[in-house]
Amino acid sequence: MSDQVDELIKEIAVKHGIAVSRDDPILILQTINNRLMNDSLKAQQEMLDQYKEELEDLTSRWGTETKEKAEKILNASLCASKDAMKQLMQEGTKTMAESVRLEINEAVAEVVNQTINTRKMATLNIVAASIVLLAVAITLWAFM
Repeated sequence: MSDQVDELIKEIAVKHGIAVSRDDPILILQTINNRLMNDSLKAQQEMLDQYKEELEDLTSRWGTETKEKAEKILNASLCASKDAMKQLMQEGTKTMAESVRLEINEAVAEVVNQTINTRKMATLNIVAASIVLLAVAITLWAFM
């Protein structure tokens, strides 16, 4: 503090050309000014510390709220994705079942056609065999 007073006395002497002693009333104002500045500095520091704490609390709360909202959004997205996948799987299953049903119907129709053709061939074979048998019988009767 005495260093500041000495510096102030030197500065006043240099700038204004006036010699001031240590008991001059102007130095009382300097002391009061220094005291007010120190008190103001302490008050500002306390306000800054309080503001810092409030900001940290807000940041922490915002972080927590943001995290919770992000989790809700993520969970909603997951549910929506599951529902979409389920719907797509159901549609795919229906499409596949329809495709298999059509394939089976085509195969059954082919088997039915083959069966009809086989019956026709069998009937023609029976008719041909009957004609051959009749021809053999006529030939045998003619030789007898």
